Amino acid sequence: MRTAKHLANIIDIVPYKVLPAQMGGQKGIAIFCKYLGEKNQLTVVSVKSNEKKFAENYELIPLLTDSRLRYANPLWARKIKKIAIKKNVKNIITEHPYMAWIGWMLKKQLKLKWFVHSHNIEFERFRTLDKWWWRILKRYETWAYKYADGVFFVSPEDIQFAVEHKMVKEENAFLVDYGIELKEMPDDIQFQKEKIYSKYKIPNDCKMLFFNGALSYKPNTDALNFILHEINPILFQQKNINYRIMICGRDLPASFNNLKNYADKNIIYAGFVDDISAYFKAADIFLNPVITGGGVKTKVIDAIGYGATVISCNTGAAGINLHACGNKIKIVNDNDANAFVNAVLQVANQSIKTPATYYEYYYWGNIIKRVQSLFE
Repeated sequence: MRTAKHLANIIDIVPYKVLPAQMGGQKGIAIFCKYLGEKNQLTVVSVKSNEKKFAENYELIPLLTDSRLRYANPLWARKIKKIAIKKNVKNIITEHPYMAWIGWMLKKQLKLKWFVHSHNIEFERFRTLDKWWWRILKRYETWAYKYADGVFFVSPEDIQFAVEHKMVKEENAFLVDYGIELKEMPDDIQFQKEKIYSKYKIPNDCKMLFFNGALSYKPNTDALNFILHEINPILFQQKNINYRIMICGRDLPASFNNLKNYADKNIIYAGFVDDISAYFKAADIFLNPVITGGGVKTKVIDAIGYGATVISCNTGAAGINLHACGNKIKIVNDNDANAFVNAVLQVANQSIKTPATYYEYYYWGNIIKRVQSLFE
């Protein structure tokens, strides 16, 4: 049970909807707040579209509108300042750099410790997506990281990039991985596998290969195209593996026609599903040919936690603690479909358990412990 002497008083500004958490980025913030709130007195200030019933271990104040103007409206700074004073807050976190100006302002006015929780090097992500305004964002993001008391990065690679580009001092950069809520291998893997196989009439001797994500997001769309047009044609010719590729995710572009043209090529399109964990547990292999978009691919971390073995392109494995993973991830060069298929064939008949070191490292409770001392 939390006691006053163990609490830090924190406000976290979350600039967009994360509840209910459905996609990786939403989960990264929602579960971070859940476990941070377990150890501290946490108030989350966010947009009105969040559903309060999903807030765990913290108070959610749905203050902000969903208008894009929220990112530059001084009204929100004044209102958040009043909340901070009322609650005697000593620490403030801004998720992403976008509302960093409010964090900086409250740091100056109320003498708070201010942290930026970075989920990518944002300007780099948008540069790879060919957004013209990435240079403007670079200046703002660099300013935010320089003036914050600390920046939480999701990977060692992001820390190295930010330090080398003089965005942050090394002593102010802290690793806060994307984590999982599991402490050990789930015990219902076989049950979920049988349920999914039955639902989609998958033969028992098939290996289930799995890919999921927001399918309108270009890095995921590109990865899906690579699976459909590069990986699967090679895999389909193999005689020594019986398999199905399960695709899950919302907002598949209409041009894909719900993947109906691939139904006779071992492709199953499930669309958006309510319980994605069941599909992770049913999967033998998770496919991660993502090579753009930046940041840690949260679905890789989820997949290994749920027991699947991951085949990933090199770029898609950035930020993953390979030592903690043991043999649960195989990495191939970007855009090398032959190497990708060979890796699938190599692990298809292996039974590899996720090691205990993985859960020790990636369990959210342990991640929060590693940064708890930073808060006043």
